[in-house]
Order: sequence, then C-alpha cells, then structure tokens
Amino acid sequence: MSLSALLAAAPSPGAADSLDEAAERAGNAASWVEENWSTWLNTGLRIILIAAIAIVLRYLIRRALTNLIDRMNRSAQAVEGTALGGLLVNAERRRQRSEAIGSVLRSVTSFLILGTAALMILGAFQINLAPLLASAGVAGVALGFGARNLVTDFLSGVFMILEDQYGVGDSIDAGVASGEVIEVGLRVTKLRGDNGEIWYVRNGEVKRIGNLSQGWSTAGVDVTVRPTEDLDRVRAAIAEAGGAMTKEEPWSERLWGPVEILGLDAVLLDSMTVRVTAKTMPGKSLGVERELRWRIKQALDAAGIRMVGPLAVEADGSATPDPTAGMAAPSAYASATSPQSLAATPIPPPNLAK
Repeated sequence: MSLSALLAAAPSPGAADSLDEAAERAGNAASWVEENWSTWLNTGLRIILIAAIAIVLRYLIRRALTNLIDRMNRSAQAVEGTALGGLLVNAERRRQRSEAIGSVLRSVTSFLILGTAALMILGAFQINLAPLLASAGVAGVALGFGARNLVTDFLSGVFMILEDQYGVGDSIDAGVASGEVIEVGLRVTKLRGDNGEIWYVRNGEVKRIGNLSQGWSTAGVDVTVRPTEDLDRVRAAIAEAGGAMTKEEPWSERLWGPVEILGLDAVLLDSMTVRVTAKTMPGKSLGVERELRWRIKQALDAAGIRMVGPLAVEADGSATPDPTAGMAAPSAYASATSPQSLAATPIPPPNLAK
C-alpha cells in the first residue's frame, strides 16, 4: 500500500474535532432535557388542570343559574291561571327580570372564573404579573372615563332590576318620559306612552321613578251640585251608588275598599263640590273612576238632585225668567268722573268779557 493511500484512509483532525463537538452538544442537550423534563411536565399538567377545573366550574355554575331561573319562571306560570295570579304575579315581568339577572350573573361568573384561570396559567409560566396588572388597571380607568355613560346605564339597570323598582306592565313616570313599561333592559327601558309612542329611556338618565302600579291606586271623583241641594240626600245617593258598585263583578275585585265620601271640597256661589275616593287595584283607577261617575249620575237623577247646568225648565216648557235679563249693562258714561265722560264733555267757549 502506498503512502498516499494510507494518508487518505486515515481520519483528518478536523473531522474528528467536528464529531466530538457534535457528540458533546448532543450530550449537553440530552442532559438539559433530562434536567428540565420534570419541570415541563409539571407545568403542562398544572395548565391542563387549571383549564379543566375552570371549564368544569364555569359549566356547573352556569347550569345551576339556568336551572334556578327556569324554576322561577315555572313557579310564576303555575299561579298565573289562578284567581290572584294576574294580581300577584306578572309572568312576563318575572321572566324578563329573571333573565336579566341570570344574564348578569352568568357574565360575572364567566369573567371571574376565566380571568382567574388565565392569571394562574400565566403564573405557571413564571411570568411577572405585576406590569400586566398595572397596565390592565390603567386601561380600565381609561375605559371607565371614556365610556362612563355606558357604565352608568349598565350599573343603574343592574340595581333597578335587583331592587325590582318596576317591571313589564307597570305604569311609571320616569321624569323624562312616562307610560307603560313594555321591555326592561340593562341599558335601556322601553315605554309606551299614552298616545302609542314608544320611548327609549337610558337607565342612567332616570333620576327618580314614580311607579303607578305598585301597592294600590286611588280613584277620585268630584261631584258638583247646586248649592241649594240637600247635602244629606246627596250623601245618601252617592253612598247607595258606591255600595251597589262594590257588590257587582268585576268591580268587587278592582275595588280594594269601600267608596268613601270625604265631604265638601269646595263651596262657591253657584256650586258645591263633594269629593269621593276609593282604593283600587293598581292600574285600574281610571276604569273605576269612569264607572263611579256613571253610577253617581244615575243615582243623582233618580233622587231628583240636579247638578250644575243651565236653568231649570218650568212645567209649561218655558224657562224660568232671569231677573237680570231686563237690566242694561252699566255704562261708562254714567259716572261724570270717568275718562269716557270727561272725553265726551264739550269744551267750554273762551270768556271774551275779560
């Protein structure tokens, strides 16, 4: 074998060095993986466990809230067909209120659980959360200032629903608008006015609420009669009409108390007014007032009690003569000192004898 062949067959020093370096790198990588694989496995298992617990907990809580809301709606529907169902329970109002509360609770639950899980996962990666939390706080403050009206509307709607200030079917006076509530939301309340118009009222703009459908309402009727009528007969006729009304359907359910005669509300030269009130079912006062006026008018006519109006007609068909009909209207010229008399007085001629 020649010398050149032996030199070619022998490994070169450069190739040997590269193989040793590669072997060394492979050994270092294997040792690094061997040292850190337990940390990786621990971190991965921790992340999977956190995510699984968060998902399961969120599902269970949302399901429990949904079942609770469904149970509330079923209890409202169970008494809806009873005699007092329409009075004590408004199914649509209860449904919207429960759905709104359930939506808020589900959103808050999802935000808290998923947000906490995300922070725990970032902490498992050994990430410093202090700058992240500081940045989130600054962003939240900026968002709060920029969308303060939206936040105000949302918070006002949440407290309004939780406190049950009003609901679907209630007649309310919100200051900026009034009417019957047809929809309740977390940001906007929808009202239908007396003329059929629909008002969209932001919850944050409502400073005070007058609910005309909670508790009970008051029906008030003013009966105006001639000052010459006998008050005892007037009282008896009104009491008879009110007593008959309280015993008939459907007024016996709408009236929550007897018809009360408060007495004389005003006494004038040509009339006197008797005030009559009655406690009614919420939202039914207008109908009770109309029916009460109808019955009182019939009772007064049957008793021969005349209300304020034109002069009475005599038996022969001629109206009672007015004693002041033949009197002339007072003239401004009757007084010698009135401006009209002074203006009409002729100017005396000048005295030429002087």
